[in-house]
Amino acid sequence: MALADEGFRALDEKSLIDYIRATPAVSSLLGDDLEGLTVKEVGDGNLNFVYIVISSSGGSLVIKQAIPFIRCIGESWPMTKDRAYFEALTLREHGRLCPAHVPEVYHFDRPISLIAMRYLKPPHIILRKGLIAGIEYPLLAEHMSEFMARTLFFTSLLYRSTSEHKREVAEYCGNFELCRHTERVVFSDPYKISQYNHWTSPYLDQDAETIREDDILKLEVASLKSKFSERAQALIHGDLHTGSVMVTTDSTQVIDPEFSFYGPMGFDIGALVGNLILSFLSQDGHANNGKDRTAYKQWILKTIEDTWNLFRKKFISLWNEHRDGNGEAYLADVYKKPELWFIVQEKYMKDLFHDTIGFGAAKMIRRIVGVVHVEDFESITDAKRRAYCEHRALEFAKMILKERQRYDTIEQITSALQNIPS
Repeated sequence: MALADEGFRALDEKSLIDYIRATPAVSSLLGDDLEGLTVKEVGDGNLNFVYIVISSSGGSLVIKQAIPFIRCIGESWPMTKDRAYFEALTLREHGRLCPAHVPEVYHFDRPISLIAMRYLKPPHIILRKGLIAGIEYPLLAEHMSEFMARTLFFTSLLYRSTSEHKREVAEYCGNFELCRHTERVVFSDPYKISQYNHWTSPYLDQDAETIREDDILKLEVASLKSKFSERAQALIHGDLHTGSVMVTTDSTQVIDPEFSFYGPMGFDIGALVGNLILSFLSQDGHANNGKDRTAYKQWILKTIEDTWNLFRKKFISLWNEHRDGNGEAYLADVYKKPELWFIVQEKYMKDLFHDTIGFGAAKMIRRIVGVVHVEDFESITDAKRRAYCEHRALEFAKMILKERQRYDTIEQITSALQNIPS
């Protein structure tokens, strides 16, 4: 690839080896013998190049480089390479707050938008791929609730002073291009004719048109877009779907926070919950050889329930533990009556729950009729069967988006999931 401005150059497997050898902060992590380096490009994402680097002495790391356009589309859709700066910044902050579930950053080179980080060795795989394969992860809800509770609480005004919070908000305002990208692909494009929209045609042609003509749905989406664009509640990952988590049965690692900024907490929680719902609704398309995946679908439902319920419990526990700290959102000497403190927390969590299921539903819709879809459905080779699963997902997402205020518990959501018409 050609040289770009400000000293940027896109690396390939050969030039990456030269870069490693010339960069002590990286080469020192790989041992003394740099002659036997193996480099494998594994980036199956939509934006970046990702390389696994292994030395003959056993050292290893991952190199990720952002390029100045969307990889899956090309140079016709420019994209700031500064996203790598915010990814490195967030990986370090999230790693500080929740080190058990975030890979370490070893090195960041801002001019060429390159991050070197810990290699999550096999049997780690992308969570989405594990869900497609029907693998159960018994600690997933425990780990993800811990990650979300800690990263969201400790970067919010429930814990931080106003001055500290505003400084961080100002820093992350620099990631506006990726915020604008999300606003477009999640809250705008699915609801209009757009160049890059696609779906399982002709089976979903009517579904896509119905979404574009649904004024009530558009009003609800407008409300969510306003929250996404205007509410600096906490440092959010910004793209916390099942493709941004790597897992084994006893390890859960959150990666790829390049979309991070200070936004609504429910966008992160909703992204995860919405993608788990997509996984649930895709399972019938993956059933084969007489295996209907009924038991696995029940495990997904239980994981959805546990993820929210454990998050809620842990988040409130952190809030109670630090109620006399620097957090300026709800001062303890103002809300000192126990019954008032309880009411405040219940309202906060209820609002957060409604945000969560609303954003989750919006993420579901965009993954079916928008620009970038999910492997959960795309890997169902029979188009008619795939469209059946996608149609049910769209119907559920539209219903939740419009009626989310009447749901109070995650169990009501999972119950509704099990009662979607065939």
